Amino acid sequence: MMHSWLFQHRVAVSSAVRRLWGAPLNTLLSLLVIGIALTLPAAGYLLIENLRVFSARASGTQQISIFLEREAGRKGVAEIESRLQSANPGRWRFVPREEALKRLQESTGMAEVVASLPRNPLPDAFVVEPAEGSPEVLEALRQSFTAWPQVAHVQLDSAWVRRFDALLRLGKLAVTLLALVFGAGLVAITFNTIRLQVVSHAAEIEVARLIGATNAFVRRPFYYFGALQGALGGVLAALLVGLGFKLLDAPIAELAALYGGKFALAGPGALDVLLLAVIGAGLGWLGAQLSVSLSLRQLNG
Repeated sequence: MMHSWLFQHRVAVSSAVRRLWGAPLNTLLSLLVIGIALTLPAAGYLLIENLRVFSARASGTQQISIFLEREAGRKGVAEIESRLQSANPGRWRFVPREEALKRLQESTGMAEVVASLPRNPLPDAFVVEPAEGSPEVLEALRQSFTAWPQVAHVQLDSAWVRRFDALLRLGKLAVTLLALVFGAGLVAITFNTIRLQVVSHAAEIEVARLIGATNAFVRRPFYYFGALQGALGGVLAALLVGLGFKLLDAPIAELAALYGGKFALAGPGALDVLLLAVIGAGLGWLGAQLSVSLSLRQLNG
């Protein structure tokens, strides 16, 4: 039983490969259309992921500065230190006001200004490096620290990080919508291609039915045809994305160097290629199922 099932699927795959190979020009044109349809959303997704990595590198380690009230004293410092140990938000260090004044004095052009001050105006502070740097977590920590006693001010310079993260989320939504549109287009392409295949093999299908072929036997080669065409189109899309990223890599690296940074585009990896092939095969299989069902119903009518 198992041997018969495997044999039938092997015959169906062989038939699908022969049909693809038998019309090389039509196959090439179909693969190009499918590849281009998958290239745009795949490139958009990889570009967003590259931008996310770039944002993490550019922002570096996010820090939250907790400035204590001047009247806090050692007791206030000990209380905040105890709260930080309990909250365990990440790494943190204490910056006494004397150290802060010394750093300010060492800054260019600030020595004379600091020397003219009658007393140290800087407060004691804690600098926290959160374990997680997402905008939501940072904002939650800022609000939590602000509510603590003996805290005069909490500084978090992450407004641009939040704006950039919002733009990335918007970009991902746009890419998802684009993928849905092009995915529907890919199903339509496969639908039309399979329909032409069914019509051109109508006499062969009738003969197969007359000698006892089941509906599953008749449909199976067309399903594999759509799946193979979609999978090959997905691989072609990965190659096109990789080629495009390769061409853009040098200009982007040069642009990053002008701003004193290093950045290289990461093209599709093996897992991305496999994912595109699976997505293409799935959409091709879906288009083939819809097309075969409708076409055979019309032939029967």
